[in-house]
Amino acid sequence: MKKIVSTLVLSLTLMLGLLTTNAYADSTTVSQEEIKEDISEKKLELAVSKVENGEPEGGKEPSFTQELKGRFIEGGVKFMISVLACLILGIATAIERIIYLSLSNVNTVKVLQQVEEALNADGVEAAKEVCRNTRGPVGAIFYDGLQRVDEGIEQVERAVVAGGSVQMGLMEKGVSWITLFIALAPMLGFLGTVLGMIEAFDSIQAAGSIEPSAMAGGIKTALITTVAGLIVAIILQVFYNVVIAKIDNLVNQMENASNQFIEVVSNKL
Repeated sequence: MKKIVSTLVLSLTLMLGLLTTNAYADSTTVSQEEIKEDISEKKLELAVSKVENGEPEGGKEPSFTQELKGRFIEGGVKFMISVLACLILGIATAIERIIYLSLSNVNTVKVLQQVEEALNADGVEAAKEVCRNTRGPVGAIFYDGLQRVDEGIEQVERAVVAGGSVQMGLMEKGVSWITLFIALAPMLGFLGTVLGMIEAFDSIQAAGSIEPSAMAGGIKTALITTVAGLIVAIILQVFYNVVIAKIDNLVNQMENASNQFIEVVSNKL
C-alpha cells in the first residue's frame, strides 16, 4: 500500500513538474517575443526620428554640407537668408576693394624716378605722360601737382594735398558698406533670437505647462540664428581688417612719395 501511495505521489510530482516547466517555457517564449517586438519598435522609432531630423540612413555621420543645410532650415529660412545676404554682399564688397587696392599698389620709387627723369629731360608734359600711364593714387597726385607747376611750389603742394584727399575717398569707397554688414548680421541674429524665444513662450502658453519639448523648437531656432549672425560678423571683420591694412599701406606710400615729389619739383623750379 505504501509503495502504491509513494508511486502515486511521485507520479503527481513529476506531472506537476512537467506542467510547471512547460508553463515556464511558454512564458519565456512569450517574453522573448515581446522583447523582440519592443526592440523592433524602438529601432523603427529611431529610424523615423532620424529621417525627420534630416539624418542620413545607414548610421552614417552627416556631411558638413548636410549639417549646414539642416541648421540653415532649423534656424528659420527668412532670417537665415537675411544673414546669408549680409555675408555674400559683404564679402563681394571686400573682395572688390582688395582687388582695387592691390592693383593700385605700385613701386613708388620707380615711378618717382621716371617722373624726375622725364621732367629733367623733356619737361612737364613728358612727366605728365608718365603719370597718366601709372595706375593708382601715386600717379594721380603727381599729375595733380604737375598741373600747377607754373603757379609755384605752394600751389603744387596744395594740389598734391587735395589730390591725396580725393584718392583717400576713392580708396575708402565701399568700406562703409562692409561695416554696415558687420553690424547688421549679429543684429539680425539677435532679432531671430528674440522671435524664437517668443515662439517658445507661445508654445508654453498653448500647452498650459512648462514642457521641454514645447520650448525646444523655439530655443533651438533662437540659438542657431544668433550663432549664424556672429559667424558672419567675424568673417566680415577679417575681410574688413585686410582692406584697412591695404589702405593704410597705400596712404603711407602716398605720403612718402608726395614729400619726395615736392622736393623734386622744388629743385626743378
